[in-house]
Amino acid sequence: MKRKALVVANWKMHGQRLWIEAFVQEFLRLHANHLDEYVSVVICPPAVYLLQFETVLQNSEIKLGAQNVSNEPKGAFTGEVSAEMLQDAGCSYVLVGHSERRTLFGETDAIVAAKYRAVTSFAGLSPILCIGERAEQRQAGHTEAVIAQQLDAVLKNYGAASLQNGVIAYEPVWAIGTGNTATPAQAQAVHAFIRGHIASYDAEVAQGLTLLYGGSVKADNATALAGQPDIDGVLVGGASLVVKEFATICASFAGN
Repeated sequence: MKRKALVVANWKMHGQRLWIEAFVQEFLRLHANHLDEYVSVVICPPAVYLLQFETVLQNSEIKLGAQNVSNEPKGAFTGEVSAEMLQDAGCSYVLVGHSERRTLFGETDAIVAAKYRAVTSFAGLSPILCIGERAEQRQAGHTEAVIAQQLDAVLKNYGAASLQNGVIAYEPVWAIGTGNTATPAQAQAVHAFIRGHIASYDAEVAQGLTLLYGGSVKADNATALAGQPDIDGVLVGGASLVVKEFATICASFAGN
């Protein structure tokens, strides 16, 4: 089954208003021929720039994404942003459970699952569920057990059908911001496990699900990752801040 490629930029806590406008204009110039049927592109800027981004992206095929979301619909939760607010701001995607949210801000599997569920309540807003193991877990041979546990927090509580409009991003924590990356074969092996684990709940959902790799993705390893059968795209961190490199990564998935 051919799944459309998806490339997601996670800008984390980077960016300024003028820089954003210049980046988008240059990216569209470099990558205009690869958007549409070949690859979908999502950019996740800091929350304060979401409304500006919606304006900048008008008449473009680039989709807007958020980096985080509350699991609560509304209320006295200072500093939080709800899924409904993100949809109202023009977002099409939301990162849920990014490794930095898990490790730096203490988000548990249960919290991540609740956030995932909150996003699925809104049509046109797709959660990108981030999962992955730490270095010590990998070294102990626990990668698959950790991945299964993180997936099951959603699958056992909300069922495989809850994944139909979502995306899964495998981001090995040991490869984020370290310059290390899983080899294409290592990444493919984990992606195949993810698809197989979900298939044990629902084979049709598993086959149609978009799986991303995120772990020090660069222009020089994107093509090899794009050639793997279960890797449908990438979640890009630091390299997405360099417009020419990000455009090259997107082009690597065009037509694959």
